[in-house]
Amino acid sequence: MNWKRLLFIALLSGVAPVGARGPIDREPAMAGVRVFFGPGPGFDEVDRDLIGRARRTIDMAAYVLSDRRIVEALETAAKRGVRVRLYLDPDQPGGRGAASARLSQLLRTGRAEARVKGGGQEFMHLKAYQVDGHYLRSGSANFSFSGETRQDNDIVVIESRAAAEAFAARFEQIWARSTNVAFVP
Repeated sequence: MNWKRLLFIALLSGVAPVGARGPIDREPAMAGVRVFFGPGPGFDEVDRDLIGRARRTIDMAAYVLSDRRIVEALETAAKRGVRVRLYLDPDQPGGRGAASARLSQLLRTGRAEARVKGGGQEFMHLKAYQVDGHYLRSGSANFSFSGETRQDNDIVVIESRAAAEAFAARFEQIWARSTNVAFVP
């Protein structure tokens, strides 16, 4: 059997690469797409792993951003110099507890900014972000403890410049809306 045929069979069988660093690497890739289903533990680990890969930018549109672990990962990224932009639903700000306190800390790093969809428009219902114009995370799971551990949800991670850049272009449009309100904790 020649090496090309062996490689093809290995790819179809979902063999994880040797030296996998985290859940992103352990999940078999098919055309650069990884799909995770819940409920159950692990969604936050996927998000933290993906956020941990950022070196330049994270643009996140979050209907709910209340999982302290995700906010901590964003804060860590900002502290290492990553530019973090959060676009939030109007119902998001003003929360209580550890996640809200961490969100305030994240925004004080000087590398993070948040805006809230304004103007009495419909919900901002996205649960997606792009990392460095390379990865796109989307799916039904909110960035909340229950969304990541208890609810029937999915996460789709796409490793594609085209997909990440398409999201980034849309993010720029929603980020620039004149009706947006800056989120100040």
